[in-house]
Amino acid sequence: MDLFMKYPHDVQHEWFERLITTAKDTEWGRRFGFSEIKTIDQFKARVPVQDYEGFKHDIDRTIRGEQNILWPTDITMFAKSSGTTSDKSKFIPVSQESLEECHYKGGKDLMCMYYHEYENSRLLGGRGLVMGGSSDFVPLNEKAYTGDLSAIIIKNLPFWASLHRTPDESVALNPIWEQKIEQIADITIEQNVTNMSGVPSWMLILLRRVLEKTGKEKIIDVWPNLEWYVHGGVSFDPYRKTFIDIIGGGDQMHYSETYNASEGFFGLQDRSDADGLLLMLDYGIFYEFMPLDQLGNSNPKTLQLDQVEIGVNYALVISTTGGLWRYLIGDTIQFTSTDPYRVKVSGRTKHFINAFGEEVIVDNADKALAHACELTGAEVKEYTAAPIHMNENEAGGHEWAIEFNSPPNDLEYFTEMLDNGLKSVNSDYEAKRYHDKILKPPTVHAMESGTFYKWMEQRGKLGGQNKVPRLSNSREYLEAVLTINM
Repeated sequence: MDLFMKYPHDVQHEWFERLITTAKDTEWGRRFGFSEIKTIDQFKARVPVQDYEGFKHDIDRTIRGEQNILWPTDITMFAKSSGTTSDKSKFIPVSQESLEECHYKGGKDLMCMYYHEYENSRLLGGRGLVMGGSSDFVPLNEKAYTGDLSAIIIKNLPFWASLHRTPDESVALNPIWEQKIEQIADITIEQNVTNMSGVPSWMLILLRRVLEKTGKEKIIDVWPNLEWYVHGGVSFDPYRKTFIDIIGGGDQMHYSETYNASEGFFGLQDRSDADGLLLMLDYGIFYEFMPLDQLGNSNPKTLQLDQVEIGVNYALVISTTGGLWRYLIGDTIQFTSTDPYRVKVSGRTKHFINAFGEEVIVDNADKALAHACELTGAEVKEYTAAPIHMNENEAGGHEWAIEFNSPPNDLEYFTEMLDNGLKSVNSDYEAKRYHDKILKPPTVHAMESGTFYKWMEQRGKLGGQNKVPRLSNSREYLEAVLTINM
């Protein structure tokens, strides 16, 4: 790790060469002349940037048993994407190389960094509670298997890694979400849990169930040796206060963020005081960064590490040991540091509101909500938002459906603070709000408890890696959520 922090550009260039050399005799390698590519610019000129649809045909062929198409080693495992941008399932190829050199390596490095910072940790003296996905590891056919990434990881863990985790495989891979929650709660109540990992929204459901079953006030009263929670998937900011309140433990508890997906393990929190996540440059991934004004171009410009700027939004483009080539993953990131390279996830390429030129991204929304919560004492559980389109009589606006853990005493004041928070973090939004000429003040609906759970259940997306779509230019998600309360 010290090597890529000292020589990030060299390490990335080395991985670029290793990837195209390894795959030169694959169908894709022959199609795009990998053996003739000598520079990154040549690679960019020959290989198009593509999203999942550009790979779908070749991935489907691989699922049916054809090999050496995207990657030279056999690929039989496919991570079923949570699909927040589409109701269609995506099947991301997972090679043995990507499993071992990327996903597992990320977990091991995170653990090492934790012990480096907290030398007296007793983490390994107990169990790690893993809140995985809601999709079991199941056959697609006689030649291929699929499941959530967490299911693939659990199914392939070496025996020694399974010794410290809970629950066991049969419960962790239970696809019936409500049943799994009950099982995990019953099992772990009696165990010495020292650490937890999982998406915050789903972890909270489990923790509340544990408190209900035990009658305890705080999670630390159930698991007195609990010291670490590893989270990822969504911004932790809206959940932080709730977790601190429900867990307790004071200075005993530590929180670490990761940035990983079905496509790869990209970043982790190497220090508790660091702003952003360390971009892991030696995990078999070659990174490119696309300025957002290039989205939708037939031949978009992308940048390398030495060209990026702090605080600018980029769409992430990756080439991997899983056979994804110049793959537009759908996330937008910002660099918080370039020495070393640290990033934060700012949103999704399809999850934003830009109906009036305001360009509101998820990072803006999370910060504005945190601002409103701080001033009102409210706690947000889930939310989604969409535009109210202009008509001939009035300006447009944004409409929010928010489910609160602790609602504000005055929803009107909360809405005003949300509006002010958006103005403070987004100058385009502020400009469009001037005198209410283009954007009127936002409309906020306080949703009944359990609304988003019911909605996700209706969509077949309970648990694990599934996440509520935060922002959309379409009113599809918002309208569906609002009907739940009708």
